Amino acid sequence: MGQRPFVIRRQFLEDLEKHSLEEIIGKQKYALLVLHSPIDDTVGIENATAIFTAARHPKSFVSLDQADHLLTSKKDAAYVASVIGSWASHYIDDAESLEEEETETGFVELKETGLGRFQNTVRVGPHKMLADEPTDVGGLGSGPSPYEFLSTALGACTNMTVRMYADRKKIPLERVSIRVRHFKAHATDTDAITDDGKPDGPKLDHFEREIRFEGALDAQTRDRLLEIADKCPVHRTLEAGAKVLTNELE
Repeated sequence: MGQRPFVIRRQFLEDLEKHSLEEIIGKQKYALLVLHSPIDDTVGIENATAIFTAARHPKSFVSLDQADHLLTSKKDAAYVASVIGSWASHYIDDAESLEEEETETGFVELKETGLGRFQNTVRVGPHKMLADEPTDVGGLGSGPSPYEFLSTALGACTNMTVRMYADRKKIPLERVSIRVRHFKAHATDTDAITDDGKPDGPKLDHFEREIRFEGALDAQTRDRLLEIADKCPVHRTLEAGAKVLTNELE
């Protein structure tokens, strides 16, 4: 599978003969979703049919036209993910929804999922998403990293602040778009440079913003909008610093 070699021993094959897949599937009391591609050259349609036929209702079958066995196409993988998400939402227990209703207003709640080393669910009122770390540092890459969330907060606040100002002043600003990146670098002031010309001291956090204003705007108006961008509340919080109060929940 996936061009990787597997060693299958005789004991494995003999153990398989002792079990009936159809019988096991037929005893299950859970909803079943079978996805299969008609051009899958690893698992034939007869296998998918046997599974689907043996299963009890509720059960569903989705044909993945032109997809290969490993879903190497990003388009196919995204489609499968959306289908599974929509299908599974019908069977998710309402207990989680009830728990969300009890979330205290004003708090963002995070909880480890148990998947991977770092994956967390993030709940903000009725909104739910994932936080994670990139795969190159041991995460699953299933969601934005903590600093990417922080960059998102800065970018969103910047756009909203500029939009509020433009609307109030009736500036013909059609759209604001922004890119934000976070990085660490040494301070560039002279007291942070050693005698050998190399930076000294700890690296500082930097957020770089690139803003695009669309519309019939003159140079003076564009400069003013850049000034307004620096006045967004999240920008001011990051520059001023903030205290973090930590308490243990019982």
